Amino acid sequence: MLVPCLNEAVSIAQVIKDFRAALPGAAIYVFDNGSADDTASVARASGAIVRMEPRRGKGNVIARMFREVEADYFLLVDGDATYDAAAAPKMIDKARTEFLDVLIGVRQGTYDDQYRPGHQLGNALFTMIIRLLFNARVSDVLSGYRLMSRRFVKSIPVSARGFEIETELTVHMLEIGVPFAEFPAEYFNRPEASQSKLNTWKDGFRILRTIATLVAAERPIAVFCGLGMASIIVGVLAFLPILAEYDATGVVPRFPTLIASTTLGIIGLISCFGGLVLDGVTRTRRDMKKLAFLAQFQQPVEARKVESR
Repeated sequence: MLVPCLNEAVSIAQVIKDFRAALPGAAIYVFDNGSADDTASVARASGAIVRMEPRRGKGNVIARMFREVEADYFLLVDGDATYDAAAAPKMIDKARTEFLDVLIGVRQGTYDDQYRPGHQLGNALFTMIIRLLFNARVSDVLSGYRLMSRRFVKSIPVSARGFEIETELTVHMLEIGVPFAEFPAEYFNRPEASQSKLNTWKDGFRILRTIATLVAAERPIAVFCGLGMASIIVGVLAFLPILAEYDATGVVPRFPTLIASTTLGIIGLISCFGGLVLDGVTRTRRDMKKLAFLAQFQQPVEARKVESR
């Protein structure tokens, strides 16, 4: 079990206690992301394996988690005591019986002001964008409660640095086509002294920028050919009156418009051609991701440990 933390001393002991009770055989890793309180010492005293990640940002923490921790299943949960530990065993059972590589804990329940209306609206908006762009049945893209298989975790090249990491995990899951499902999990109020680290506008912009970047990278034909065709159409519409005037009078009176329309047409053709080239690159990169996913050693961790002795 993996817990990224920043200044969560007020809740981390409860998180460890709840998940220890729910998953008595699990190893619990707490990654302290430069906390200024006693998060690390409280987590260590509660029996967790504590590691430090000085680079700020949830994405940086998760990238290190994925590199350093070995397990057959990775349960990722925030350290703010808002996710239901009782759902964890059910999620693991579902993943094993249905051979799923990812289970997303969909937040259920009544939210207080810790999950502000702006956060809820942003989550709904980003989820809708992902559903439309990737034709996916997901309902909580930004959930921080996820169960993932080893082969999924070890196949993703994490590039996100902050809270946009959930978006990157979701898009990677959809692009390589792993079997996944959603699981309803109750969402609780934060402890009174705990505060959300998510900034509605700053992190919302970063998540939106991540989605735009991923769409351009994963859907280059739709993006670049769409923009290219729009540029060509505008250029042609601007050029037609000039052509009609020239046909009637033999004179081209508006050279700036002629130059602008020609430029738009050329830019549109270049954009369309670039989209086709990038689509080939994207297909190759996607195939490489799928091969990296399939190449992960499938033998359970405990069996690998026995063989290595």
